[in-house]
Amino acid sequence: MNGSRPVASRTTRQRTEVIALLNEVNDFLTAQQLHGLLRERGAKVGLTTVYRTLQLLVDAGEVDATRLPDGEQLFRQCSRSRHHHHLVCRMCGRTVEIEGPAMERWAEKVADQHGYTDVAHTLELFGTCSTCAR
Repeated sequence: MNGSRPVASRTTRQRTEVIALLNEVNDFLTAQQLHGLLRERGAKVGLTTVYRTLQLLVDAGEVDATRLPDGEQLFRQCSRSRHHHHLVCRMCGRTVEIEGPAMERWAEKVADQHGYTDVAHTLELFGTCSTCAR
């Protein structure tokens, strides 16, 4: 967490538990997976609270969200504050943060060609990691 932006007007015990778990996991997980891990720890956090907390964190730019090709949404606290992309295993959620300078140049060129400014983008690459491929 960068600590510079408040997650919400009031931080509850449940939100603190969700944030602590996100600090520990490295891969993208669904809200249901995060909720299951919290329950395994004995945390009394409802699934709705997990969803609300994740959305607050996404809105604050502290958590990345992505969707699998089937539409399921995944969440992860990113370790980098600068712009980057992700290579995500569609089987286990293992994630690698990647740089994409060629993609950045292409996006700027396309925006310029069409007269657009202040353009943003996201790029998620999905595949099967070497462990799952075995």
